[in-house]
Amino acid sequence: MKHSTHRILTTHAGSLARPADLLEMVRIKEAGQPYDHEAFAARVRTAVAEVVGKQIDAGVDVVSDGEQGKPGFANYVKDRLTGLIAREGVPPRVSSDQADFPDFQPPEGGTLNARRMVCIGPIGWKDRAAVQTEIDNFKAALQTVQPAEAFLPTVSPGTLAQNVINEYYKDEEAFLFAVADVMQEEYHAIVQAGFLLQIDSPDLAMGWHTQFPDKTLEEFRTIIALRVEALNHALAGIPPEQVRHHICWGNGERPHHRDVELKHIIDILLRARAGALYVEGANPRHGHEWKVFRDIQLPEGMVVIPGVIDTKTNIIEHPELVADRIVNYARVVGRENVIAGTDCGFGTSADRTRVAPSISWAKLQALTEGARLASAQLWG
Repeated sequence: MKHSTHRILTTHAGSLARPADLLEMVRIKEAGQPYDHEAFAARVRTAVAEVVGKQIDAGVDVVSDGEQGKPGFANYVKDRLTGLIAREGVPPRVSSDQADFPDFQPPEGGTLNARRMVCIGPIGWKDRAAVQTEIDNFKAALQTVQPAEAFLPTVSPGTLAQNVINEYYKDEEAFLFAVADVMQEEYHAIVQAGFLLQIDSPDLAMGWHTQFPDKTLEEFRTIIALRVEALNHALAGIPPEQVRHHICWGNGERPHHRDVELKHIIDILLRARAGALYVEGANPRHGHEWKVFRDIQLPEGMVVIPGVIDTKTNIIEHPELVADRIVNYARVVGRENVIAGTDCGFGTSADRTRVAPSISWAKLQALTEGARLASAQLWG
């Protein structure tokens, strides 16, 4: 994993808006309706090429495939793994922060993630080819461009424990390690293909106010410590410097006043076998938490990727504000150890566009301009 040796590098959290025609194909596919498999595969391939080109045009240094072929950052696994089904009629969880304000009406979400995944049998592989197709599409898109680096995002065992209703394994620990045993194949395939691996673990931060609002802080810490242990099991054999670990408090516009504070979980997050810790830094509830890094010792060689662009609002950040946020982190952990990112993805669910696609690209341009201004301050 590259460090910011001469200037602040830029990246984002992985998912980006899908083209309208591809999105319609995804909707049809997810609804279980007949669709042209070859046409879908071809459109995903061209969409990946398009989204990589747009990232380069926006000045992003470390790019992804935009998760163009996935219906969502986590629920894509139901198409790849055995033992999982999507069940209708399961009420979604209501975050405890949202429940505190009955008159609050959150922005409408999409429908592709409305069905809950349920584990009804042993977790295993049913479509290994999907991982290779994803890799091949990304490699093809990168043939005509030269980003600083490239990464592919994938879901953590803990996030599946949060999103999947377990009706098969005896307890969460058994489920976690069964998932870890299977997902390690996807993790290794991404790294062996020459890409950085990004593990998405929003559960490690957002789980307290969504899944476990009745637990004490110490009980929640015990829960996420087990999830990090399962993740490390899945990452065995992968060099930490090839792994980015993304943590967030949920990509939704909500009060967020019940979010666990970074200072209360940072020691557990640093146990993960990852060379980069990726945290939110633009979310107004967490914009001050760069200060947490003053009181900890980062593992040798670790990169911090702070989100300096909010992915929950359509306000385009001023580049000078972006630069200020970057400089705050750089002056604490060292300029070479900071890569500037976005808080979360712009397309975590394919059909839920909290930020208009055109504005998301403008935000990425503000990111790169802010990184340029920060570099001028930090390198003179």
